[in-house]
Amino acid sequence: MAENQTYYVPEQSKWPIVATVGLGVTLYGAAAIMVNGQQGESTTGSWVMFLIGSLIMAYMLFGWFGTVIKESRSGLYSPQMDRSFRWGMSWFIFSEVMFFAAFFGALFYTRMFAVPWLGGEGDRGSSNILWEGFQATWPLINNPDPDAYPAPEGIIGPWGLPLINTILLVTSSFTVTVAHHALKEDNRKKVKLWLGATIALALVFVCVQGYEYAHAYQDLNLTLQSGIYGSTFFMLTGFHGAHVILGTLMLTIMLIRIHKGHFTGDYHFGFEASAWYWHFVDVVWLGLFVFVYVL
Repeated sequence: MAENQTYYVPEQSKWPIVATVGLGVTLYGAAAIMVNGQQGESTTGSWVMFLIGSLIMAYMLFGWFGTVIKESRSGLYSPQMDRSFRWGMSWFIFSEVMFFAAFFGALFYTRMFAVPWLGGEGDRGSSNILWEGFQATWPLINNPDPDAYPAPEGIIGPWGLPLINTILLVTSSFTVTVAHHALKEDNRKKVKLWLGATIALALVFVCVQGYEYAHAYQDLNLTLQSGIYGSTFFMLTGFHGAHVILGTLMLTIMLIRIHKGHFTGDYHFGFEASAWYWHFVDVVWLGLFVFVYVL
């Protein structure tokens, strides 16, 4: 609750250091899982490293955001601090936009340039001499070097599970907006109902995507090792799925805070920031649905 009229300077904190260590361990573990898995080596140690890093990150988030909540509930934050939070969240979402833009850019470059070159088209069509006779099509299920990268037996069609997930996320964007307006009206019962519905839709989305991944791996041989299509498919949808899980955790914490009596109709930026993030996740999925599944 923003009541303090002077700019609040927080005390020294250990949380940035903890976050740095946790993020470094998590990313190292994730990279080791991919590298060792591709080379056929054991990934047990890499998974342990990844889980340790994840636990450190969870500890950091719980502690750091708990501190921020206590400071806010104590009335230490001013309107200037509120604006700082808004700018911070805006730049964070912008960085996430650039993150996904890089992967969409890689998909565009592969589809529009690299694959046609290997098929003999364009100003670098001479690349075709590497695999003479290779037919360039997208989705690329006939890899130029099937011994190194076994081709998938099929792809995930857009009008089944992906369409269901699209409906789920678009609906969840609507429900979280209704919850936000209810919070502005201080209608806490309505907030709990619609925010709970949003979380339920998000959990169903994660379950559907998990089933889709199992189907891709077990039935279609569509994996990270099945060539450029498999790599771009799982990198884009996998990172998006991780963002959905993070957004679901954020919304769940907001629901817990609502039950505890936090927020008012005028001061609820924690909830608002979570809603911003969730809308961002929804928009990214719409791009994925069109450019990864449909086109």
